[in-house]
Amino acid sequence: MRHLRLGIFALIALFATAAFAADTYTIDGAHSSATFSVRHMAISTVPGRFSQISGTINYDEKDVTKSSVEATIKTASVSTDNEYRDKDLKSPNYFDVEKYPEITFKSTKIEKRGDQLVAIGDFTMHGVTKQIELPFEVNKANTPRGTVIGATAETKLSRKEYGITSGAAVVGDEIKIALSIEARPAKSATAK
Repeated sequence: MRHLRLGIFALIALFATAAFAADTYTIDGAHSSATFSVRHMAISTVPGRFSQISGTINYDEKDVTKSSVEATIKTASVSTDNEYRDKDLKSPNYFDVEKYPEITFKSTKIEKRGDQLVAIGDFTMHGVTKQIELPFEVNKANTPRGTVIGATAETKLSRKEYGITSGAAVVGDEIKIALSIEARPAKSATAK
């Protein structure tokens, strides 16, 4: 009976260790960026960015496939450095920020394909959710304030698939997205 109890405690300890193998990091919005670019009139490319990004990364350094990420972008933070265009992007013509204040991504799994890491998950924009694949790279650095992780990712989306169809005659459908994320341990992020 004693051996059975010891075995049960050992199993509980093993599962507890596995459950807490990933470290939790909070996305540092001040050092992260979400940029995009789209073709205009098939002649030039117009860049833009969102300045408000937040979220959580559960990072398992020993097995990255056991990691996960949830991120949120505030649509009202869109900027293309043109007041008229930004007002139009925030209107019901495009992002409709009053009705759809957030763009979100929630990973469902992380895969390793050779040397490439891919986050697969639910991407929601303009009230439409689709599963996307987000190839990414991750870096880690030890600083005087603790461990910091960074991730970079690029992908392409069709805006029409998310119900954003205005300006089709002059604005391209394909949107190129680039993410550069910096995240700090959740404990130190909340301690600030």
